Amino acid sequence: MVPGTKFGEPGQLRHPILPKFGARHHFSRRDWLNSFGMGLGGMALADMLGRTAAAGGVLGGFHFPPKAKRVIYLFQSGGPSQLDLYDHKPLLVQKSGEQLPDTIRGGQRLTGMSGNQSSIPLVGSPFKFAQYGDSGAWLSELLPHTAKIADKLCFVRTMYTESINHGPGVTFMQSGSQIPGRPSIGAWLDYGLGNVHDDLPSFVVLVTKNKGGQPLMSHLWGAGFLPTKHQAVRFRSGGDPVLYVNNPAGVSPENRRQLLDGLRQLHEHELASIPDAEITARIANYEMAFRMQSSVPEVTNFSDEPAHVLEQYGPDAKNPGTFAANCVLARRLAERGVRFIQLYHQDWDHHGGLPGGIKGECKQTDQPAAALVADLAARGMLDDTLVIWGGEFGRTNYCQGHYTPGGNFGRDHHPRCFTTWMAGGGIKPGTTYGETCEYGYNVVKDGVHVHDFHATLLHLLGIDHERLTYKFQGRRYRLTDVHGKIVKSIIT
Repeated sequence: MVPGTKFGEPGQLRHPILPKFGARHHFSRRDWLNSFGMGLGGMALADMLGRTAAAGGVLGGFHFPPKAKRVIYLFQSGGPSQLDLYDHKPLLVQKSGEQLPDTIRGGQRLTGMSGNQSSIPLVGSPFKFAQYGDSGAWLSELLPHTAKIADKLCFVRTMYTESINHGPGVTFMQSGSQIPGRPSIGAWLDYGLGNVHDDLPSFVVLVTKNKGGQPLMSHLWGAGFLPTKHQAVRFRSGGDPVLYVNNPAGVSPENRRQLLDGLRQLHEHELASIPDAEITARIANYEMAFRMQSSVPEVTNFSDEPAHVLEQYGPDAKNPGTFAANCVLARRLAERGVRFIQLYHQDWDHHGGLPGGIKGECKQTDQPAAALVADLAARGMLDDTLVIWGGEFGRTNYCQGHYTPGGNFGRDHHPRCFTTWMAGGGIKPGTTYGETCEYGYNVVKDGVHVHDFHATLLHLLGIDHERLTYKFQGRRYRLTDVHGKIVKSIIT
């Protein structure tokens, strides 16, 4: 049942004609199965219900026709500097070295890394900006490949958040809460809409290998208080893409099947005495792992990719675990029906050495991200695939530490405004949304909060963000908490 509907309470079933329970008795699926016995008939029904949930999710369909069927989220962990990539501020260049005006700061708290500085000097971007495409989008010279697809993108310059540090910031962007423990975006989608492909998970995570910066914790792609079957499957670089999927040496597929059949019988025996959704989730996870033995090697094998396609993504496309290779893999997963594909790329946290550091990150990400959008468009998939690029917050318009004109510098965390771009999946192309002040410090028009971003994302997928809920510890939770408004101006 859809939580919040009038057919019983959320998360419960009500059957008005069963005399044992009475006309108005409410009981859970667990009670229902337990009361009718967990013999072969009960187990068959439990399996049928489990398959239904996996296939369609609790919503049983969409609230309205979706514009996007899938999402590829290119998350740039660490807080990329919008002032050096997307948000052109000539005034900062003119005023470099001058102090941040109190009227602009407005008493905003600073992090401990720059809050005790006796001087807070403004610093403009050392990189040249120009306008590109018919839309005239402003882009830094660091993004020559993104510039070529500018007319396919929607730049949201006015994202903002309450989070000022990485841990809470990334958690907020991925789960709608600064505190770990809530379900991630992909988990909510799997819970609500279910799986499309029987042999692949609906939620996959890819992390660029050998990157530094702030650590990425598994709760970022976890299920939180939802059943664990909704958490992501992480694909790894090199060796086995998914741990424990392939058979150990000396174990044949037939042996593996016999082992899983025996394990299933043990789990079903346990379920008969202790009805628990986590037991059925465990059975489903083992079965998915068995089916992925054939599907994962096929999707991760790039031998069938034409050379000219891999060349579009750049020289790292053939190197598993790089951002470029992960972008190719994301497109292949999307082609096979995976609904939510989350890429993480770290090392954007440039408190010092920003000019050199941001050049390096752009060199790794600019071409693959642009190629992904262009590749999806060429295959006719961009119209129903939502591609997102962005981090957890932005960077300050002032220098962290000592400022030397023309020298090296860094920027601190800045939650008041940062830039995210989106493409495809019902997003208006060739659009720049929102306006920041001439100092690049505050939103002056059309702010987009994290909750608004999530509400809009769900809307594009055909979901009313207020109706996808889960009752936990007496309260109904949702991705957008009790907030969120759809940014209708950026939707086609």
